[in-house]
Amino acid sequence: MAQQTYTVTGMTCEHCVRSVTEEVGALSGVTDVAVDLPTGEVTVTSDQELGVDDVRAAVEEAGYKLTA
Repeated sequence: MAQQTYTVTGMTCEHCVRSVTEEVGALSGVTDVAVDLPTGEVTVTSDQELGVDDVRAAVEEAGYKLTA
């Protein structure tokens, strides 16, 4: 199992959290997505290490920006 934490900007409500969770959760190998709305931290647990570009694309598809 691999776990990575990213910072996402632009999220303001629970709808935002659901959107990011759904898009990132759809990536191959992802087993869990935990979003902390106040800090913007998104922790992704997966079967294998994910490429940051894949996560960035999923976050942008949801309408937000991956900053770290």
